[in-house]
Amino acid sequence: VGNSSVLICSPKPNTTMVTWKISPKVGGHCSLGYRADQNKTDRTNCSDSINWKFRPDRDPTLEIRQVGRAHEGSYTCEVVVADGNFHTSYYLTVLVPPRLTLSCDDQGNPVCEAVAGKPAAQISWVLENNSTPKEEEHDNGTVTVLSKFTGYSTNGTTCTVSHPTGKWSKSIAC
Repeated sequence: VGNSSVLICSPKPNTTMVTWKISPKVGGHCSLGYRADQNKTDRTNCSDSINWKFRPDRDPTLEIRQVGRAHEGSYTCEVVVADGNFHTSYYLTVLVPPRLTLSCDDQGNPVCEAVAGKPAAQISWVLENNSTPKEEEHDNGTVTVLSKFTGYSTNGTTCTVSHPTGKWSKSIAC
């Protein structure tokens, strides 16, 4: 989320036409097209954040700026030349880093939360405990994971959250 994503569509000599067909997981389809005989580009239902990275007559690479969850889905590039049609397909998965919170509950137990990540984060504790993490799925596709430390520690406890976007740790003494 928030970064740019570049999808490469290999250029071919004597390209007649290039089309990017985009089918998001949620929302309507969009397409970008280029016709060499008219040196003309066309776009249908694509947001401004989706566009050619370079001039399509030289390089048909697609760029998605400020990637959001709405960009998740299938992206197919079709290059038409005299020898036939060539396809390159991608499935864009959008990762959302969770927010880490660590607090103490009413009984003085540390509670670690990885809030609204995609996919769900993994929570572990530096000291062993028998906590079973609980997951709460949100309508926007993100997941909050909550884990309560149930062991005993007088010096404080450290929670570690692991996610494809990174790894974070926080310590607390309750």
